Amino acid sequence: MSNKIKMIRPYGDTLNDGKVQISFSLPVPCNALGEEAAKKMATEMGIHNPSVVHSTPLSDEFSFYIVYGTVEHQVDLETLSVVQVESQSMSKEEIELYIEENFETPLVFIGASTGTDAHTVGIDAIMNMKGYNGNYGLERYKGIEAINLGGQVDNETLLEKAIEHKADVILISQTVTQKDIHIQNLTSFIELLEAENKRDQFIVIIGGARINHSLAKELGYDAGFGSRKYAFDVASFAIQVMKEKNKKAKNKI
Repeated sequence: MSNKIKMIRPYGDTLNDGKVQISFSLPVPCNALGEEAAKKMATEMGIHNPSVVHSTPLSDEFSFYIVYGTVEHQVDLETLSVVQVESQSMSKEEIELYIEENFETPLVFIGASTGTDAHTVGIDAIMNMKGYNGNYGLERYKGIEAINLGGQVDNETLLEKAIEHKADVILISQTVTQKDIHIQNLTSFIELLEAENKRDQFIVIIGGARINHSLAKELGYDAGFGSRKYAFDVASFAIQVMKEKNKKAKNKI
């Protein structure tokens, strides 16, 4: 980033012109009144000169709008604080070599989509052999035993299976939730670990479209990965933390 750029606005046609495009649904029919309601909503959001560039009915009583306009708001980049995973990302081959050089036995990664979440696309992309977007999943990694429990796994079952398989890393996927149910479910798992005095026994990582590292740390997890992250991102973090954890344990002896 250029040192000269500190205050920024959205960019549409020219730099810092403040042009934005937003979309939303309203519980009104798709007609002239609906469009006026959409423009008024945009105005209340601080968007100047809003125009409806697209509208379509969703049903007799609901409609969808895309609104274009201008904002005056600026963001001071120097005031922003970013919480992100601090680990060196390695390739599959580098991870396999790292495990061979630093661990005597295969590492066990166990994962699931927990609670009421039946969507397994995220956990499958990380765990399953075929992986996602040309990046293999953990099942294909030498030195890693990957156990995918699938979807709708309750917290108690996940912990029970983690203990049974002597897991080193627990992966939790929360792909789709409503009304922040995933927050409650993720919080409950950490509380369960602490109640069973097992929190320090595992590296616990969460992932999903609505997950970020800042949220993960706030909830008591070791790391959080959002969209566009792959098995090598997760494994790179886990094995480096595990090496450091083992080093500290040896120093205490």
